[in-house]
Amino acid sequence: MSAATRALHEAGQSLWLDNITRTMLDDGTIAGFIDTLSVTGLTSNPSIFDKAMASGAYDQAIKAAVATHGSGEDIFFALAIEDLRRAADLFLGIHQRSDGVDGWVSLEVSPTLAHDTAATVAAATSLHARAGRPNLFIKIPGTPEGLPAIEEAIFAGIPVNVTLLFDTAQYLAAADAYMNGVERRIAAGLDPAICSVASVFMSRWDRAISGKVPAELENTLALAVGQHVYRAYRRLMDSDRWQALEAKGARMQRLLWASTSTKDPSALDTMYVSGLAAPMTINTMPDSTLLAFADHGTVDGMLPADGGDCDARLAAFTAAGVDLTALAADLQTEGADAFVASWNGLMARVAAQAGA
Repeated sequence: MSAATRALHEAGQSLWLDNITRTMLDDGTIAGFIDTLSVTGLTSNPSIFDKAMASGAYDQAIKAAVATHGSGEDIFFALAIEDLRRAADLFLGIHQRSDGVDGWVSLEVSPTLAHDTAATVAAATSLHARAGRPNLFIKIPGTPEGLPAIEEAIFAGIPVNVTLLFDTAQYLAAADAYMNGVERRIAAGLDPAICSVASVFMSRWDRAISGKVPAELENTLALAVGQHVYRAYRRLMDSDRWQALEAKGARMQRLLWASTSTKDPSALDTMYVSGLAAPMTINTMPDSTLLAFADHGTVDGMLPADGGDCDARLAAFTAAGVDLTALAADLQTEGADAFVASWNGLMARVAAQAGA
């Protein structure tokens, strides 16, 4: 058991794996992470599955699926759901012991639906029903067009992982959509305890401004943004609106740190783990980052609930010419476009392998 990962877990932060492959399920890698590295959940996305399928590990499964699933999208979701069911079963004990707070896995709707609220809700409902697991989130992007879909999915009782959030304003918009859905459930006499997480992406901030700011500001923007978001999260917990919902049985939408692998080879490879340690949050990380933190990571303290010096740190970037609001919007748009590109590449790969 890693002392570093155990320390985060005992401090109240969940460690999730941002990866899944059939090989990792078959050879016991994911089960081993649960047993030895305090991993309590898992996230996936089209890029992860694209890389997994490029390895050839799914060739026979794709060949077998061709007979019963027509399109490349149908084949992909059949295989992805099969994998995520297996992963969900590995985490089911954690899910039950935590009363549904932890032990989740995530499956993403097609990112090509990002601008179609009705189609996104329909896909989320269908995928969740097909998976048939109580501890499976459906990932929906927290873009302006995705927010109504998030509210509708929560109202429909679908647990949602809101993805592609970058700053405090985007996080609060996602939290508002979640609470709107919960409030509508209460008004309709439905159970308000529909779980959700809000995934805020970190490393892309620092990569976006690399080489464009003074040296002392390099690789510090993401963590300052994280402090700012965490302050908003803690304030929301204490708000009258949330307290009223919680009193009626609602569950807080947990804050999740995503994109936590270090992109700059000269920077510490665990900076987005140590630097984002905080109770009542989740850090999802690829296995390389997880193993690095388990090997030599440290827990040097928790994020301050009041945001610490985040205002001064963010002001330094504004003074250096960085428009933080515009950059957050650009990062979200670029992220959505990248997910579509990954999805299209994945569909092309499945179609090619099916044809072969």
